[in-house]
Amino acid sequence: MTTFPLRRLRLRPGEDHQDAVAIALEPFDLGGQRYLPVPAEVTADLLAQRATSGHVFRIRFAARLHGPCMRCLGDAVLELSVDTTEYQASDESAPEELRSEYVVDDQLRLSQWARDAIALALPDRILCRDDCAGLCPACGANLNDEPHVHEEAVADPRWAALEALREDG
Repeated sequence: MTTFPLRRLRLRPGEDHQDAVAIALEPFDLGGQRYLPVPAEVTADLLAQRATSGHVFRIRFAARLHGPCMRCLGDAVLELSVDTTEYQASDESAPEELRSEYVVDDQLRLSQWARDAIALALPDRILCRDDCAGLCPACGANLNDEPHVHEEAVADPRWAALEALREDG
């Protein structure tokens, strides 16, 4: 886990510190599937600013995730641009919403923060391509490789009673 020591920052109100930091990214599971960051370590721009009542932290980086497509289970590659900000109040008695969960024992937990920022930047569906056709619901074939339709729709026996009502009506 990558951390940044905050004790080395000696900033007065209005001053800032900018640094390029290497952040180790961890793979994460989403929807029962594992997505791997490639490369596993990215260079991020870290900006720390001293405000009157605390610190403002900002990280910016680009990340690439590799994992399965959510429609066809083929390989999907997702390029993300992450730009996120956190605030940490100086006062220990400040409300929880003014304190960053990524600041622990004068350390800024960059890996954890980057992972959460990536999770928030993810689209609703991770796809191998925008027009992914998915898998055939009848035979399970990848419809991107072999588009087809089945001649006869197989009826689910659990719906037979409702089908009988439709035919009677």
